[in-house]
Amino acid sequence: MTIEEVIKSTVKMDNAKKVILNIMYTQNVVQDHFNELIKPYDLSGEQYNVLRILRGQKGKPANMCVIQERMLAKTSNTTRLVDKLLLKEFVTRNVCPDNRRKIEVLITQKGLDVLKELDPKVDEHEKTFAENLKPEELTFLNQLLEKYRTNK
Repeated sequence: MTIEEVIKSTVKMDNAKKVILNIMYTQNVVQDHFNELIKPYDLSGEQYNVLRILRGQKGKPANMCVIQERMLAKTSNTTRLVDKLLLKEFVTRNVCPDNRRKIEVLITQKGLDVLKELDPKVDEHEKTFAENLKPEELTFLNQLLEKYRTNK
């Protein structure tokens, strides 16, 4: 289906507009499927992203600035996300002993267990969207998106 068919547009659009609409629409489709996947775990996409960032720390704490700069959505309220993960016992939060103004966040075993359970489901989710493309097309799509994104 073309983007014009999806949004039921009869207006002629230039390719620059179509690309933006395609990216936005595709992001929504992928995000909706992903949200359904993580819904049983009472996680938002942003909370999942925080857990992945913390797992990547390999047992070392991360402060709020580190988490914020690694977030996919740069406008995320990191403090609020960590608070919610704290209530679910997926993370711990402590004052840094070297700098009392810094807060250190660590993923708990419970958080790691949730990610371990989600990993194969997330892999399947990613493969489902990629199955219509050949490996070289996926590589090229990544290159195009990176080029497109850095042209601002």
